[in-house]
Amino acid sequence: MKHAAGIVAFVARFVILGLAIAFVISLIWPGVGDRLRARFGLQHDTTPTAVRSAPPSAAPASYADAVAKAAPSVVNIYANKIVTEQAVRMFTDPLMQQLFGGTPIGTVKRREQNLGSGVIVSADGYVLTNNHVIANADDIQVLLYDGRVAKAKLIGADEETDLAVLKIIDAVNLPVIQMADPKKLRVGDVVLAIGNPLNLNQTVTMGIISAIGRQLSNSSPEDFIQTDAAINLGNSGGALVNSNGDLVGINTLLIGKAANAEGIGFAIPVDTATNVLRQLIATGHVIRGWLGANYGFVPVAADSGLPAAAARGAQITDVTPGTPAALAGLQPRDILLRLGDTDIRDPADLSRREAALKPGSKVEVSGLRNGVPFHVEVHVIQRPPQLPTANAAANTGSNIEG
Repeated sequence: MKHAAGIVAFVARFVILGLAIAFVISLIWPGVGDRLRARFGLQHDTTPTAVRSAPPSAAPASYADAVAKAAPSVVNIYANKIVTEQAVRMFTDPLMQQLFGGTPIGTVKRREQNLGSGVIVSADGYVLTNNHVIANADDIQVLLYDGRVAKAKLIGADEETDLAVLKIIDAVNLPVIQMADPKKLRVGDVVLAIGNPLNLNQTVTMGIISAIGRQLSNSSPEDFIQTDAAINLGNSGGALVNSNGDLVGINTLLIGKAANAEGIGFAIPVDTATNVLRQLIATGHVIRGWLGANYGFVPVAADSGLPAAAARGAQITDVTPGTPAALAGLQPRDILLRLGDTDIRDPADLSRREAALKPGSKVEVSGLRNGVPFHVEVHVIQRPPQLPTANAAANTGSNIEG
């Protein structure tokens, strides 16, 4: 018994001595214990479980850097025009006023001002905006981000996309916006709308991309980005940018509350805008290819359980007599599946690709007629002037605003 007690006491003395030595070493060389454990593979994770399992947050706490990058390139546009109106002298007698109103006494002129926004897209002063902002203007002025006021001249306008190109006169050191890669645009991406709503001066609103490839008219070859970022009167022509501050679209219009709509705005995609920009600078107008037919969705059986737009391709709804489509033998109810070597996704896809064809060229069209495959070669001509969809929508009716 005494022998066992002696052994325990001996071991205890060595344990106490070892702990004392370890304590002294830890004071002299802090962290030596962690290094030794790592050397011999004894390191363990001391991170709390709740912290280890929490996923990293990808969303920034602020979009101030994106705004600081893009905002200097967004300008306020003031388009002035002289309007001539009939002057009337009203009767002094209330009964005569009610019956006859007044007597015409000639015409008077007054200045009418239209407000909008624009985006500087080149260092030499080219600005993209909406056509309906500057239509019929006699004088155009822009207010730059740094407070400078400059005159601008109209280079060209395209009513079908509702785009116009201005050039700022006698201004230097202009901040140019950076273009986003249109192929990387996704539904759900965060976007910021920058413009001059209701003449409140530059304002930023935030939302997401709600949809892409939207068409407001079956006859239009253009598509729109749909967003729930707040767009109001005066935002027209302003910038829609991504979370990096790069331009993804030109704000153009919104569906108003009169249509019981909330948070439905539209922007012209940056690739469409840059294509129009290049053509307007080069020639003053936009050239589009045309075959001479209108298209709709391929019908789907009512009992299939699928939406009407589920089928691929496009169905011809009508063919204009004397056009290349008519001369090639295309007929209403034909289902078109391929244009050239590429499948047709839907009517909007076909309209966009048709517009990109070069007038004077030829293209093979493949499809089905009464279930039988066919292939025809169609000559491409220049698209005639069409109803300006976006412009008309923005200026007519109480349901669309911009």
